[in-house]
Parts: sequence; structure tokens; C-alpha cells
Amino acid sequence: MGRKSFRGKNRRGGGGNRGGAQAGGWHDYPAIQKENEKLQEFYDALLQLPDEEKQQYWDALKRELPNSFRFCGSKGHALAVKRLLQTRYIPEIAKIEHQDGRPVEAPIPVSWYPDELAWWMTTPKNIVRKFPPFAAFQKFLVSETSVGNISRQEVVSMIPPLLMDLRPGMTVLDMCAAPGSKSAQLVEMIHRGEEARVRKVLRSFAKEDGLDLGKETLDEVEADLNADPSDNGRATGLLIANDADYRRGHMLVHQLKRLSSPNLLVTNHDATQFPSIKLPSTDPTSNKPVYLKFDRILADVPCSGDGTLRKNANLWKDWQPGNALGLHLTQIRILVRALQLLKVGGRVVYSTCSMNPVENESVVASAIERCGGSVNVEIVDSTDQLPGLKRVPGMRKWKIMDKAGRMWDTWEQVEQFARESNEGMVPGRVTQTMFPKLEESGCHDLPLERCMRVYPHLQDTGGFFITVLEKKTDLKARNENEPKAAPVKSNGAAETPATEATEGKEEAMAVDAPAAAPETTEMKEDDTKQGDVKEEEAKQVDASTNGGKRALEEADDGEEQAAKKAKIETEPSAAATPVVQPAEAVNKPKKSGPPEEPFKYLDPSHPVIQNIKQFYGISTRFPDNRYMVRNELGEPAKAIYYTTALTRDILTENEGRGVRFVHGGVRMFMKQDAPSAEVCRWRIQAEGMPILQGYVGEPRVVHLRKKETLRRLLIEMFPRISDDAWRNFDEIGEQVRDIGMGCCVLRVEPDGDDPDFSERMALPLWKSIHSLNLMLPKEDRSAMLLRVFNDTSPLINITLQKQKANKDDAAAKQQEGGKAEEAKAEDAEDQEMSKDVELADAELEDLPSPE
Repeated sequence: MGRKSFRGKNRRGGGGNRGGAQAGGWHDYPAIQKENEKLQEFYDALLQLPDEEKQQYWDALKRELPNSFRFCGSKGHALAVKRLLQTRYIPEIAKIEHQDGRPVEAPIPVSWYPDELAWWMTTPKNIVRKFPPFAAFQKFLVSETSVGNISRQEVVSMIPPLLMDLRPGMTVLDMCAAPGSKSAQLVEMIHRGEEARVRKVLRSFAKEDGLDLGKETLDEVEADLNADPSDNGRATGLLIANDADYRRGHMLVHQLKRLSSPNLLVTNHDATQFPSIKLPSTDPTSNKPVYLKFDRILADVPCSGDGTLRKNANLWKDWQPGNALGLHLTQIRILVRALQLLKVGGRVVYSTCSMNPVENESVVASAIERCGGSVNVEIVDSTDQLPGLKRVPGMRKWKIMDKAGRMWDTWEQVEQFARESNEGMVPGRVTQTMFPKLEESGCHDLPLERCMRVYPHLQDTGGFFITVLEKKTDLKARNENEPKAAPVKSNGAAETPATEATEGKEEAMAVDAPAAAPETTEMKEDDTKQGDVKEEEAKQVDASTNGGKRALEEADDGEEQAAKKAKIETEPSAAATPVVQPAEAVNKPKKSGPPEEPFKYLDPSHPVIQNIKQFYGISTRFPDNRYMVRNELGEPAKAIYYTTALTRDILTENEGRGVRFVHGGVRMFMKQDAPSAEVCRWRIQAEGMPILQGYVGEPRVVHLRKKETLRRLLIEMFPRISDDAWRNFDEIGEQVRDIGMGCCVLRVEPDGDDPDFSERMALPLWKSIHSLNLMLPKEDRSAMLLRVFNDTSPLINITLQKQKANKDDAAAKQQEGGKAEEAKAEDAEDQEMSKDVELADAELEDLPSPE
């Protein structure tokens, strides 16, 4: 049970009072002091802002971050949900006034986000909770978040995917993906325009196949089939979303499954050693293996997180310079590995939620240097992207603060200090790669001003750093420990090259290499006490309590908890230098969970597949060689998944190669108890319905056009259709009376007259002997009722009501003889279906709770 608390008046910026139930009663917790002398000293010296702007910078960091959210899914669906916000909720909110007569600030769109699909508001929570229009809006927000139509995402974290120039058909890698908000953006981009393309293709042979697709929409007319032309309009691109932490990887799965994309794979690998993904050879005469290279890669790397001070107030007391210093080498390795995995002409977007150049400009410059300089890798100028977004250029010169708080301008100063004042020891964790590049490095003139810095005071956000890199030619990364200067001792450890405070060798990881990564370096821990450095400052910094990729925050009212943490130096998966491992084990993260079930593809001639195709009348135009199960036997047991052709090739080609796939595919069919052998025991799952529904034969399709009919199906579970009860269902009454038992497609085809009821949908509908049921989880039903009908009524379970009535009237039913047996059979059937609905809910339990 969570700790109770009460909210004081001074809640902004985390400075409010908090109470806890103690033996002696309630007491106030002290407010977190938003001061850190070293932090302010470092950034005042580093940023060199004018006095007035400097004050604005620190004032912004001490304020509470505005609430922000993004409309998700296909563009048409996202625009439909957004329209509800604009027409139903904002006009009511705009009528609210403060006590002094000032209007309350309503949510507003983020000016630079395309199509106004991102919104934010600065209204304090006490105002939100006080006024009914805000309470109604909050209910809508939580409801739509729970079903994946809205993502509660910080505004600045939305920027990196928008700069990737990602187009349909591309292959994308998100190297450090959890918790998944950016990955969700990337998936949406891969599917951009797919719905309209597929309908356009379907319509081209609808008459021939006897399909009733309803009226042609404007989106169909304007659909560009050349955008992704090779699979009948279906998206052929792929996102591989990776995270090094097994537990966070499954959180990522749960976040992304709501998008129901067959173009998604989730992997569990250390990003510095991400394995090469093997592809089938297209040349039968060649024995040379072929490996996947990516069109786009997002490297949103683990960082110290000092750009998240507004939502992670603990960072004010926990921040220290060692947080960033300890992650610098890991970040370089991730970026270098990204450049190796990239196609020539492809792009990497590198980003952090830190303002420290040790994690930003110096990482970019060092990675480019290791990859052969600007002739191989170019920093892309993105100043013309996202007009309206306020930003400042990247730095060309900067200072470094070591663990003791000393400031350094150049590596030469560090070397001189080491020789003259510190017995030859370099100050803890400071390395040459952290400083601006010298002329002899060949990278001193990099246009680092093309990097992008977003400061909190510019537009009331968190802090963020983003750089876009383009690969110009094939490259081979230089060994990071190649000597470039006279060796200097590092804190009394063995002599090391001046370029790194580590020892050992790290072979460059070729892209065309087996999945097992090459030998890596063993790290020499920096645990020696320095002369004038306090003992606690010389200890290793655990980023899990000091930031990490995402700062930990307490979530209120359905706000997503951003819990992304980097555990530096204590775990190989995020260590500044990975430890030596056997080749066969190098891709197996230490914090791995139980073995993943294998991915096994079904032969199109499998009896279950043939039965499904025959029962649903599935068109031969729909591919039947992409069905997959997840068990060692390779036989359909509980669920059948659907994937894209590229996903199938990757999963089959890399089986047994040590690539740790956690998730892939969309559940297309679920096993269902059926009343007779003539009824297919595999029902179409809701998440697979949008993919398959256009190819299902008309005998298994029910067309719904009236709003009130949909409302009844949503609000009533197991409504009766036996005897003449089917007449209560208006235009679908005769259809459901005549259709055979089992699962069918309910096509919702509004006439377009009602703006709240204008979106086409396809939903799974089960017909039994005596009743109907929409096979949707309760939260999906409730969300749709609120969205389409503005209805918050509780769902009605006819079966449960009948069971209660039967209990109260048991004696009477027994006297009815045969009728009692018939009623019993009806109850048994609906109870069985009710269990399946509960199971469907349970299968979606991995979806993030809105609370």
C-alpha cells in the first residue's frame, strides 16, 4: 500500500510539504533545497550566459515542469482524438476564472510539433482538481493514456525522433530504448500513411474479391503507393528497440505492444556491443554472410541527467561532476557502434538529457575522430528543422570539472598538474577525449555549432542535447586505446595512454561480423584516494541514484514514471569499459531474465492455418507465410502471431546465434473454446484485427453504421439475440441473426454526419447461440464510450445480472424443467465466454497503468 500524504500550498517545484503516517501522528517532511554550489559554479562558468539570462536559467530549473502529452497512433486517429480535446474540453476549461477574475490557462499545442499533436499546460494541480471541467479533462487524459491513444511524454524528449528524417520502408535501431516513448514515435513514423495505402490497394480488387469497403475517403484518394510500394501498401520498415536491462526491456515491450505493430522487434543487449543481425543471402552463388545495416539509428544514451532537475528534485543534492565523467567512455562506445551499424548515407541521432559537454560535444567529436574524421561522418545542420523550437548552437570550447571540483580548460593543464602536483596521477576519471580536439587530431575544426542545445528557460522545458550525424562512407573505427601521447599515470594505476584512463585492448567491431562481439577491455577501477579529494568523492558514483538516462520522478494522476537509470561501473551492461567475456557469452547481459520462448514460423499448409483461412474466407492476397508461434514445439497452442517478411527473415536467420530477442509480432489469433466442430476455435485478436480485417470474406463481416448500435455493444456484455432479441440491434440485427457462430469482423462505418462518430474501426465480435459480445478489454470499452459518446456509465454484464437473478429465483427455475436446463446451458456458454473476456483483460495486464 502506498504512503499517504497531504499536499501543502507550496507544491510547485517539489517544494511542498508532505506528511507521513507515524506513531506520533502526521508530520511535515522538509522541502528539498534546490541549491548545489558545485552545480551552479560549473554551469555558470561553462554556459557564460548574460546575468539576466543566467537568472532565468536557474529560475526555470527550480520551477515545476509543465505537464505535456502527445496524441499517438495513426495520424488520422490521433487527429480525431485531438479534435475531442479542442471541441469538448478546452471550451469548458476556458470559462474557468481565478478568484481575481483572471482566466485559467487551458492546455495549448506545442508550437513546433507537427500537426499540433503535442500539447502542454502549466495549470497547477490544485486548480486541476478543484474545477469539474478540468476533472473531466483529466479523466479523458487518463482513459486515453491507458489504451495508448495518448502518451504522457516530456516535451524535449519528443525532439530526437522528429530530426531523424524517418520515412516508411526504413530500418531503424533504437539502441537505448526503454521506457519507450521515443520508440513509439518511431513506430508511428514507420506506419505513416499505411492505413490509406492498404485501403487504396484493397479497393483496386474489392469488386473482384467481393469486398464491401464502404465509401472512398479523401485519405485513400491522396494515398501515395510509392511511399512504401513492395507489400501491397503494408509498411515494410522495421524498428529494433533495444535495452540492456532485461526488466526495463519488458517494460518497453508493454509500452510498445499498445501500438500493435508487426514491424517491431525488441532486443536485450548492451548497446556498446549490439550484435550484427544476419540476413538471408540474396546471392545463391556467394557464401559471404549478409548483415543488416540500418537507415536510421537513435542513440538516446544513458547520461547523468542534469537536464531533468525540474522533475527529479533529488538531483539538486545528488549531483556531482563524477556522474558525467563516469559515463563518457560508454557514450562514445555506443555512438561508435551506432556508426558501424549504419548504412552509408544513413543517419544517427545522438541525444542526452544532460547539459554537460563531457557527455555531449566531446562524445560526438571523439566518436567522429575514432571513425576517421569528418570525411567519414558529417554533423548535419538541422537549424531549419522544427521552426519555432528555440535552441542554442553546440559548443566549440568548454571546461571540464573533475571529481574534486577543479576546473580544467585543456588536457595539457591536466598533464601538467599530474606531473607537478599529483605524483603523476591524472585527476579521477578525466581523460583526453573529454576536451576540445587539438589541431593535430584532425577533428579540431568540426562544426560542433551544428549540435543542438535546448535550455530550460528558452521555452519552459527540461534541458536536452541533440546531434544529427550522417555516415558519408564505409569506415573502420580506430582502436580507442591507440597511443597518441606520452603515457601519464592515472590515480596511481598502471601507466595508460593519454587518450584513455583505461588499459587493455578493444578490437574494432566490424559490421559484417558474427553475432558474438569481439574481445573487449577490462576496466581498471579508479578507487585510489587522491591527495586533496575527499574520500566520498573518490568512491565510484552510482548513477542509479544520481540521474541516469531518465530521472526518477514521482508520478501523479497518470503521469508516466520516467525510471530510466544507468548503473555505471557496477554492471558490465553499462560500464565505462565492458569486462572481458567469452565470445559465446559476450552478448548475454548479466541481468538477464528467464530464457525467452523461441520464435517458430508455421508452414502455410498447417491444418490450423488452413482451417482459419477457410472459416474466415481470408483472401489469397493476404500473406500466409508470416504466422508464428512462441514455443519449442512450433505448434499453435494459445496464440498465433503475425509479423512482416523482414521480421520473419531476421528471426529465422538468427536463431541460435546468441541474439536475444524479447518480443516480436502481433497476436493475430487466440484460441477460443467453441460450441461445435464447425466453429473455428481461433478468434481474431483485437490487436491483429486492423491488419487482417480488409481481407476477411463478407460472410464473416458485420457492417455497423449507427452510433447508438455501437454504444449498446460497448456498454452491454453478452446482450441477448435469441428468439426475437436480434431486432433490438437495428441495422446489424438481421446480419447477426444470419451469420454463423464464432468470431466475425464488426466494421464500424460512420456516415460522417456526427463529428464525434466519424472514425472507421474494425472490432472482433463473437456470436454464440444466444448472445453477442465485443471481444475488447473493459478499459478499451470504457475509453471508447468516453471518447465517442462522452459516456462514463459503468459496463453492464448481462451474464452476471442473469446469474444473480437465477440465484434469487432458483426454485422457480427448477419447476420449469426443460427450460431450466436450457437456461443452464446458456449460462454455461456465457460464463465460458466471460472467462475468455477476463483472460483477454489479463493478457493486456502488461499495459502501463494510468495511475
